[in-house]
Amino acid sequence: MTPRFLFAVAPVALVLSACATTAVDPTPAVDTAAIASAVAASDRPENARKMDQGRKPAEVLAFLGLEPGMVAADLFTATGYWAEIMGHVVGENGKVIAYQPDQFYNDDKSKAAWAGLIARSPAVEMARHPFDAFAPPASSLDFAIINDSYHDLYWTSEQYKIPFTDPKAYVRALYAGMKPGGIVGVIDHVGQPGDTRAVVDAVHRIDPAVVRADFEAAGFVFEAQSDFLANPEDDHTKLVFDPSVRGKTDRFVYRFRKPR
Repeated sequence: MTPRFLFAVAPVALVLSACATTAVDPTPAVDTAAIASAVAASDRPENARKMDQGRKPAEVLAFLGLEPGMVAADLFTATGYWAEIMGHVVGENGKVIAYQPDQFYNDDKSKAAWAGLIARSPAVEMARHPFDAFAPPASSLDFAIINDSYHDLYWTSEQYKIPFTDPKAYVRALYAGMKPGGIVGVIDHVGQPGDTRAVVDAVHRIDPAVVRADFEAAGFVFEAQSDFLANPEDDHTKLVFDPSVRGKTDRFVYRFRKPR
């Protein structure tokens, strides 16, 4: 896996209206107060808060349509940044499943950090799985997010024990796991067209057209995109860990939906 402000309600709405968005359907009506409160939660770790400016969680989750009471998934959860925020949003009547590949839950430090996260956000639970064997229960999820990690399905690494994986099979499994009408948000680093596996291996980026094609092939409807995280000055030929671009890459935000 790619080693991955407090917002008042009114500013969230203003940012949403100001950002360019292309949509088939309008942005879902959401409880922006619940989202703003989740981002502002006082018990979130400082290292997570430091990422808020670059990730814009309040705007992103409002755009995608996360609501209290939903069953949501944080796919390739890593440190649980999104899972913790979503746990506060969905509340006691909802649930967040943090899907974690076994390869990334193998040291005492990460296990201790996760114990603390789950204690702070009881709506969150972890579900571990082999990297190449993702299979959520059928029709179980209202919402899912994949942040800066979809490209990793095109990656292999002996060092990190990442096997050759079929991204299309992963998306088909996700489609089966979503409830009718379920929403999937994909955020990733913009890459150039070409051999996808070669691009990912070189710079850990992906052509947005590849992501859209993979999801539409599985049956998802492409519903909207937004430029919340766009950076036209980013050099798409640079590795995302290059100090000159790290944390400020050009990223796309796509919203897909499983048909009802």
